[in-house]
Amino acid sequence: MNIHEGVMALNDEDLMARMNRFVPPTAELLGQEILEIDSAAGRVKMKFLPIAACRNPMGNIQGGIVVAMLDDAAATAAIVKAGKRIGIPSIEMKTSFFAPARAGVPLFAEGRCIKLGKRVAFMEADLFDAAGTLLARLTTSAVPLDLDGPSALVERT
Repeated sequence: MNIHEGVMALNDEDLMARMNRFVPPTAELLGQEILEIDSAAGRVKMKFLPIAACRNPMGNIQGGIVVAMLDDAAATAAIVKAGKRIGIPSIEMKTSFFAPARAGVPLFAEGRCIKLGKRVAFMEADLFDAAGTLLARLTTSAVPLDLDGPSALVERT
């Protein structure tokens, strides 16, 4: 079954509800929630609240965790743009850090699929704090792959 549950495609609101219910295992670690989907534009807005173990020695969110949040936002943008169940393994990525991501407060990401081709997808994502301060930006490319068979998603209860 693909993300559109059979023949009839889900609207963005129903797709968001489904994607918030069936999540990758990292969603709990990152405190991930999809807030908005625009599948036609290939854009998503997400909220993150990583667990305390994601902190670095200075008490901020560790840089690799920031990259993981941005990677999830960028990949989700490509997935919703595709309109079908795909995998989106990265082939390269670059992240620029502008300010520390503070721990214990919500962080917000916007992921955008810039171009979704048959062989390569180009995406970007920005991470903000609640005040709207830009904390980090990721640019990435990936190989869109059609997925068959069971997924590794888990159902939130």
